[in-house]
Amino acid sequence: MLMTFDEAVSLAGFELLPAGGQQHGGFDSVCVDSRRALSGSLFVALSGEKLDGHAFVKDAFKAGAAAALVERSKLAKFNLAEAADGSSAAMLVTDNTMSALQALAAAYLERFPKMIRVGITGSSGKTTTKELAAAMAGLERNVIFNEGNLNSDIGLPLSVFKVREEHEIGIFEMGMNRKGEIAELAAVLKPQIALITNTGTAHIGLIGGEREIALEKKAVFSRFTGKEQAVLPEKSAFLELLTKDVNGRVSYFGTNSSKKFGGAKSMGLSGSTIVWGGKPVNFPLPGEYNVMNALAAAAIAEAAGVSDDAIRGGLESAKPLFARGEIVKGDITIVRDCYNANPDSMEKAITLCDETVCGGRRVYVIGSMLELGGSSEAAHEALGERLARSKADIVFLFGEETKAAYSKLRNTKVTFYSTDIEELKLKVKDHAKKGDIVLLKGSRCCGLERIVL
Repeated sequence: MLMTFDEAVSLAGFELLPAGGQQHGGFDSVCVDSRRALSGSLFVALSGEKLDGHAFVKDAFKAGAAAALVERSKLAKFNLAEAADGSSAAMLVTDNTMSALQALAAAYLERFPKMIRVGITGSSGKTTTKELAAAMAGLERNVIFNEGNLNSDIGLPLSVFKVREEHEIGIFEMGMNRKGEIAELAAVLKPQIALITNTGTAHIGLIGGEREIALEKKAVFSRFTGKEQAVLPEKSAFLELLTKDVNGRVSYFGTNSSKKFGGAKSMGLSGSTIVWGGKPVNFPLPGEYNVMNALAAAAIAEAAGVSDDAIRGGLESAKPLFARGEIVKGDITIVRDCYNANPDSMEKAITLCDETVCGGRRVYVIGSMLELGGSSEAAHEALGERLARSKADIVFLFGEETKAAYSKLRNTKVTFYSTDIEELKLKVKDHAKKGDIVLLKGSRCCGLERIVL
């Protein structure tokens, strides 16, 4: 059992309403989707923009949920007393279910004081760094980490409830798309080792500016008490801001700061040979930016007491994640990097393909960069100028926002523009030939992974 109802009430100040007669017991899993409710689970009813979880409390009870966490203001609106009729479930009532979910997760995590807690945030590279650090540490210690992209105000608390007594290191990615979110996640995790991969322009339209983004990322250190360790990239325009008044030790990662790093030699799309602790290892993720992700992960592993052998082993075992710099080899080589996009990651992807030896042509399929707010048009115009300077032989632009890039590009390259994915798929298929390199890069909503060659 994760937590009894009595513990939940005392820890978070909930009101317990025995909806179907159950006044004792507790829950052994937590979910926010009624379709994932299991026998003995706690269903947390969250209010979303399109759906309200309170409308699905009855479904969760039918699936066997032991209790539902609901908001006091929604009891009458959704007739929740009636929803519980015929069940043996209980209601935990609070003012805000999102805040309550986070408070429960924080209280639950405090039961594992021996586990080293690691938090990773940044504008890009978070997931790759997390996966690499977990691979390194996992060779020597019992590690838990959030799966996939469960790094949000909802995803992180749900991941925390997976922690068990046997786990020695917990490595958690922390993302944001609004102000204050990293501070909320830090209050849940209270990381002892916290790393910022970089401070770029992701979500700049939602946050306000690059300096504001850096300040939001810095909130990962907000729960430090003096004993914790902050790990920062050695090169950052906001390094002074990030280090100021950090209540803990500060260290750095990078080609100059990572003392056991002995250099990296590119093997193109096959990755790099990295020297760590005097010994070379084949690292299969391509690009200089992935070398930086590797050094970030190694910094976490070192801080957690992981050996050089395990760090090298983790580097060698690295596997690309779906649509995150994924290389699909065949008659046509596809660089599938379309999980997300912002000006920084776009530059890295274009540079990687520009620098790759290619026997055929370079075909760049570029989708819109979203969440850039008022800077969107200027960012896409700059993207068009960058593509004009690139080694691309053919450029396909997809999405309304890329019209600004097209205006800067159409007289310099063979360029196609579309907002129709089916049209785009046909055009790319018609033009891509054996020996070509095809880059797929755009924000997640573009769905460029639908292009299959």
